[in-house]
Amino acid sequence: MRPALLNPLFVPVTSLSGVGPKQDKLFRHLLARDETPRLVDLLFHLPASVVDRRARPKIRDAVPGTIVTLEVSVDRHRPPPPGRSRAPHLVHASDETGDVVLTYFRAQPGYVEKLLPAGSKRYVSGTVQMFDGTLQIVHPDRVVDEAGLAELSGIDPVYPLTQGLAPGALRRAIAQALQNLPVLPEWTDPKILRRCGFPPLAQALRRVHAPLELTDTLPEGPFWSRLAFDELLAGQLALALVRAQLRRPAGNRHAGDGHLRNRIIDALPYALTASQRQAVAAIIDDLRQSVRMLRLLQGDVGSGKTVVALLAACAVAESGKQTALMAPTEVLARQHIKTIAPLAERAGLRVAILTGREKGRERREITARLAEGDIDLLVGTHALIQDEVTFKSLALAVVDEQHRFGVRERLALTAKGEAVDVLVLSATPIPRTLVLTYFGDMDVSELRDKPAGRQPIDTRAVSDARLNEVIDAVGRAVKAGKLAYWICPLVEESDAVDLSDAEQRYQSLKARFGDRVGLVHGKMRGPEKDRVMAQFAAGEINLLVATTVVEVGVDVPKATVMVIENAERFGLAQLHQLRGRIGRGSEPSTCLLLYREPLGAMSAARLRVIRETTDGFRIAEEDLRLRGEGDVLGTRQSGLPGYRIARSNVHAQLITLARDEALRILKQNPNLTGSHGEALRCLLYLFERDEALPLLGAG
Repeated sequence: MRPALLNPLFVPVTSLSGVGPKQDKLFRHLLARDETPRLVDLLFHLPASVVDRRARPKIRDAVPGTIVTLEVSVDRHRPPPPGRSRAPHLVHASDETGDVVLTYFRAQPGYVEKLLPAGSKRYVSGTVQMFDGTLQIVHPDRVVDEAGLAELSGIDPVYPLTQGLAPGALRRAIAQALQNLPVLPEWTDPKILRRCGFPPLAQALRRVHAPLELTDTLPEGPFWSRLAFDELLAGQLALALVRAQLRRPAGNRHAGDGHLRNRIIDALPYALTASQRQAVAAIIDDLRQSVRMLRLLQGDVGSGKTVVALLAACAVAESGKQTALMAPTEVLARQHIKTIAPLAERAGLRVAILTGREKGRERREITARLAEGDIDLLVGTHALIQDEVTFKSLALAVVDEQHRFGVRERLALTAKGEAVDVLVLSATPIPRTLVLTYFGDMDVSELRDKPAGRQPIDTRAVSDARLNEVIDAVGRAVKAGKLAYWICPLVEESDAVDLSDAEQRYQSLKARFGDRVGLVHGKMRGPEKDRVMAQFAAGEINLLVATTVVEVGVDVPKATVMVIENAERFGLAQLHQLRGRIGRGSEPSTCLLLYREPLGAMSAARLRVIRETTDGFRIAEEDLRLRGEGDVLGTRQSGLPGYRIARSNVHAQLITLARDEALRILKQNPNLTGSHGEALRCLLYLFERDEALPLLGAG
């Protein structure tokens, strides 16, 4: 149970003054939560920058283009003329040195008069500009009286926002959350506090949200770094707890006699690559050890991870045990079964699939067969960890794209058997620092060889000013019978962002090429998506307009052309994954990256890297260098996956420090007992890494 001490931080934001249902919806969107966010979510939403309001010149000394705080007398108002709502409301103000105009567009009637009463003295803060020879501030950020000035911070934090949420509303909510901060025990070793110059946690939170110096909100500063270290320590401690559990003695072990594996290898239409053979050998060796396997198998798009996982499942089946393969999406699960089923049939391996789509009688039959031991390998999604799914003898859990699953899902799957071995698959090659951060100290196998017969992909970057030329080129490919993807970043048109949407592009290409065009996106139902994909794979449609729903698990070897619109808006890993949908057959392939000008430095660097190489390991390292691990793992924010505060490019040394500290803690206090153990439990709950705590009571 969560320590009662933390309860004030886990109350909903709607308990704060001024946060109603409308703000609740905005806060959910801002803080990426399905349910009402808690105060802790607000406190961990850190500023992106600061605004310095300490400059307080006289009007004549104010420098256009700078942020200033002016002491002014409000002289008169000039509201917009009747019927001209687009005209601004002007407030003429002055001091003894000159005049300034405060300009408000679309202001509520009476609002500005109430904010700036004629004849009053006010302190106004904002960016000054020259307009028609007069100094003006458009929509001042702050307007306060003498009493308000005392509370006006000289340095304002600037937070990431969402449309509709005012900066002031967010600042007020965070200020209230800080008042609810309880006195927390110190969980970090005093030696680390001294060595790193870390302040207490409460001081770190207060100085990041209410900075006294411009440097207080920098990620590399002591306040942010303290929070990052705590977050990393919680993550590393959770991983260490899981690993300690997995590394316990596992009883009698054996990996079969190889008869099923040999049948699979004989049934393959190609020879295993050298790195596939090495990976299989390492896995078989792990399965024979007296401790449970915890291995990461990472390889590029199309490097043959599914076949390695299948051979591991065969080794387990040879000794009469079962395997579960859990994928994050139904598309990916069905892709695995498509690869596995024909090979398994020839080897006599009994396989089935279980996703949200299998219902009623079909579902009951699958779960009954599984419980009786009539299924050797079950492929599926989150459906595999539901209570009614029971295995007769689960011995191997294969988790695909594991960064999309939390510790909770992994533990729920391994809990369905005794001493279950774990094999993690990643289609995104991951730099070593990230392996340590996110997976703990796992054993790693890498598939670096490309399967025989794969053709190179010609990748080019093209300005969207040449869109018509690209459409003509795609038209020629379609006419020649080739299969092409056209990728858009959005499903439908959005007012918030100016990006191409799949619905609109589908309509325009359909008008040009008729029924040869299909559409697939994430908002479509599973069966409908499958139908369109099947038509595309069969060549019934030649041009598939899609969102990133085709990023993983889609295998159409005949597809040789890909256009990615707004390519500058995608991360490197995502571009690499998308491009990996072509070049899977024996024909040469072309990938066109359509970008919108002008290109920023980061976008230009990403497009340059993706043009230069198809080596996923090099791309992952470049991605890490350019943006941090958020992109390497395909998550949106730049930073560490699953971490809100830590930044890879800034806190890399803290990752190693946190890992070493977590291992030291578990060595000295494996059950987290005593006052320091209680403090560490607070840490795990605060950063929501408490999934592993029940393991302390497990055998």
